[in-house]
Amino acid sequence: MPIPVVTHTQFNWNCDFPTAARPLTMSGRDLPADAVLLPHDHPWGQFTYAMQGVMRVTANHSSWIVPPQRAIWIAPDVEHAITVLEPTRLRPVCVHASRSPFPDACKVVEVSGLLRELLAALEQHDQDEQSGRERLLGEMILDELPRCAARPLRVPLPHDKRLKALCDALVADPGAEHTLAAWAGQVGASERTLTRLFERELGMSFSQWRQQARLAHAAPLIARGVPLSQVAAQLGYASQSAFSAMFKKTFGSTPTSFFAEK
Repeated sequence: MPIPVVTHTQFNWNCDFPTAARPLTMSGRDLPADAVLLPHDHPWGQFTYAMQGVMRVTANHSSWIVPPQRAIWIAPDVEHAITVLEPTRLRPVCVHASRSPFPDACKVVEVSGLLRELLAALEQHDQDEQSGRERLLGEMILDELPRCAARPLRVPLPHDKRLKALCDALVADPGAEHTLAAWAGQVGASERTLTRLFERELGMSFSQWRQQARLAHAAPLIARGVPLSQVAAQLGYASQSAFSAMFKKTFGSTPTSFFAEK
C-alpha cells in the first residue's frame, strides 16, 4: 500500500496565513499513520500540536518525536518534514514572524492545561472571520506558549556520510547491539574516527546518542499501549526496570506518566 504523501498546500487547506494584524491562526487536519508531509518552509512560525497520535519532525539536522499532548515549535523559514507514526489529530498554529514565542529554531514542549483549553476554544471559531474574542484568545496563547516546559525528545543527526549511515541504521533498528567497532567495519571508518565524529558533530558519545535514539523510538510504542516489557526488549534493554530507570533519569518521570494523555 503506497505511503500517503501530503503536500504543504494540502496540509494548510483551511488555514489563513498570519499577518501583523492577525498574528495567530489555526488549522486542523487528521492524518493516518505513515503519512508524510514533504520538506518545506514558510515565512511564519508553526506551533504544531498533536491532540492524539505521534509524529516525527525532521529539521536542522535533527529529529524530534512529538507524542500526544505535546507540541513542537518550528521557527520561520526553517525547512522541516513530518512523518506520522500513529494516526494523528494535528492542530497547527501559525504565528507571524514578529511574534515568535521562542528563540529556538525547534523545540518540543509540554502543552499546559491552560494552553490546551485556549487552543480548544480557538478551534471553535470560524477561521474565516476575526472577532474580538479570537484576538484575545490569540494573545493569551502567545503569552502562554513560552511558559510551557521543554521536553528533550531531540535526536541530532550528523553531516558526515559515514556517521550518517551508522545513525540511519540505528534509527531504523534502535535495538541493534553492535559495538562501535562492529559499526566501523560496516560504514568504512575506524572506531577512533567514529568516536571523534560523534563528539565533533553530535556533541556526545556513541552510547549517549544510541540511548537518545532508543528513548525517542519508544514514544510511538508506549503511546499505542505496547507493554513496557516488550518496549524494553525491542530496544535492547536487559529488563523493563532498566529501561524505566533510564527513562526516568532522562525525562524526570516514568514512561507511563510521560506519555499519558492529560
